[in-house]
Amino acid sequence: MATVDTTPRFDAKEARRVARQTRKLENEAHKKLTSKTATIVAIAIAVVWTIPTLGLFVTSFRPGADSSVTGWWTVFVDPNFTLSNYATALTSGGTALTLADSFINSLAITIPVTVFAVAVAALGAYAFAWIPFKGRGFLFVAVFALQIVPIQMTLVPLLSLFSRGLTINGVAIFPGLAMRDVDHSFATVWIAHTIFAIPLAIFLLHNFMAELPSELMEAARVDGAGHGQIFFRIILPLSMPVIASYVIFQFIWVWNDLLVATIFAPSSSLPLMQTLNSLSGSWGDQWFLQSAGTFISIVVPLIVFFALQRFFVRGLLAGATKG
Repeated sequence: MATVDTTPRFDAKEARRVARQTRKLENEAHKKLTSKTATIVAIAIAVVWTIPTLGLFVTSFRPGADSSVTGWWTVFVDPNFTLSNYATALTSGGTALTLADSFINSLAITIPVTVFAVAVAALGAYAFAWIPFKGRGFLFVAVFALQIVPIQMTLVPLLSLFSRGLTINGVAIFPGLAMRDVDHSFATVWIAHTIFAIPLAIFLLHNFMAELPSELMEAARVDGAGHGQIFFRIILPLSMPVIASYVIFQFIWVWNDLLVATIFAPSSSLPLMQTLNSLSGSWGDQWFLQSAGTFISIVVPLIVFFALQRFFVRGLLAGATKG
């Protein structure tokens, strides 16, 4: 019986022609999408946008006496720098806390909130994406719609709920959180930030998880895997880009927050932004300390961003709505 050779044959000449055509199309696309004028304008905007940050950075290293009488640009002709602004800023503060104390408080607030929000949202997004149950679509829309509720409208009811609890017809539905009056307690601010973060987190994570191949889930179920194994062994590893992207957003949002933490955190647990807000003094005469405190405050977000930035673009695009 004759053997039929089913190995595909490739024409080298045709392959070269396809390669040339591909390079031609890539060059045409590059020319259409690239403009020297646009590049120059973008660079000019970036430089102008960076100048105030550069001025703030230079001011943070200048002695207070020099900053009070001359502009930051004079360092190019009369350089005079000191590290005392940073040392003074860390041990100063307009409240009972120093900047160093509130720096630790910000870490104690931001890290747990980010973990809580991502954990709850990942579980919720998986349920909406891969667990069929009655009313799933309506409930998902309801969760998504919570994003349009302004945070300012929820602050007073939520503060009342934490302080006095909720009682209906003499039945205690939710007890008040007495921990709010305990020094160095972060329970209420953790809960508040997590509640505000969950709707957007579920929306972003769901959009990614729902696009994962259903064949993976079916194969796992055939092998006897339950929802827990599918979630931890398949969904989470594949969803790391979008999770990392959301971690960046959530961490920066909570780290830079002033409103929510000021309302819900006890005075001993106030975050960095509260102390930084009052670091310049009653009359704003120590704003050089505030410039140093500002750069202290951006160190941690920069570390988080650069540690996770390789996931950022992939996760941001993956979590976007699909057309």
